[in-house]
Amino acid sequence: MKIHSIYALIVASLLTMSASAQVNLQRGALLSDASKSFRTVKEIPITSVKNQYRSGTCWAYGTLGFFESEILRQTGKTYDLCEMFVVNHDYMDCATHYVRMHGYSQISEGGACDDVLDVIRHYGICPEEAMPAPGSLTGDSLANFKVFFPELERTVRGIVREGAKEPLPHWQDSVQAVIERYVGRCPESFVYEGQTYTPQSFAESLGLNLDDYVSLTSFTHHPFGEWFIIESPYKWRLKPSYNMPIDELMDILDTALDAGYTVAWGGDVSGDFTRTGLAMLPDSVQPSQQLRQERWDDWRFTYDHVMLIYGKAVDENGKPFYMVKNSWGKYGQYAGIWYMSRDFMAQNTIYLFLNRRGIADKLKIEN
Repeated sequence: MKIHSIYALIVASLLTMSASAQVNLQRGALLSDASKSFRTVKEIPITSVKNQYRSGTCWAYGTLGFFESEILRQTGKTYDLCEMFVVNHDYMDCATHYVRMHGYSQISEGGACDDVLDVIRHYGICPEEAMPAPGSLTGDSLANFKVFFPELERTVRGIVREGAKEPLPHWQDSVQAVIERYVGRCPESFVYEGQTYTPQSFAESLGLNLDDYVSLTSFTHHPFGEWFIIESPYKWRLKPSYNMPIDELMDILDTALDAGYTVAWGGDVSGDFTRTGLAMLPDSVQPSQQLRQERWDDWRFTYDHVMLIYGKAVDENGKPFYMVKNSWGKYGQYAGIWYMSRDFMAQNTIYLFLNRRGIADKLKIEN
């Protein structure tokens, strides 16, 4: 069934800082306690905290932050890769998919780690300075899609007219024009540190092996040990994830971090997540494979955010936590960093996106 635009807007709003709701203990209480203290167990170098502002582009910020940390790990060099380059190409790809599906798809601000991987693979990437700063084309200081995305959605939906035997002619030009008016035109070439690059040659210079990256998940409606496409509106590229029990998935997360590899996280931050730097389950909730599946099937468990896991810590009681970089600027008690308990992570993870080399000795998978 075609997803209505009002539903898409409601779901997309979960990806922005404007979302706030009363804590639902069945989904996981998010606590704010200024007296809580942490001791770092493992911390992997990352790049600076960015701000997606009023745009549903956590998937672009979180995944590019992951790739920046990968480059930093491999080369020691710090890059600020351009989110709007990814947004430009990804939204055009999404519109193309929508038209090819005759409108039976979704147009939304949201996305997934696989979107960023595909954009870099097919179009390359550029540094932040090679495109207009987010928001600058519309007089804002940061990315603000309040006007942009409704206009883009109307334009794309108007291409597939009811009863039409073909889409509107030259529709690509009208969609691209809307995208470029708000996020800028992707450069054909640019100069970076005194050298001229194309987006493709710049991507090649970063030293990333794009075949190294995999998505791992944990659900029981598909067999463990197999690949499947997570049934989520934002997974429109239909890229598969490898399925395993949640205990094994958490073990994989620890293995990667202990080996010095950061991990991109796609999951559920429903509740009052925007008001705190802590994420914990209430004592009455114990994560389990069954509870994850029940909550997924009845929509209490949704995919609405992407962030970067870069370390491990314990609180004053020895309880394990993960250190997570968000993309809401220096928001929260810890200036843009979240401490998510291991239980919260086990209950609310949709998928992990990571470098397979960091888990080579733990899991043998082929894709």
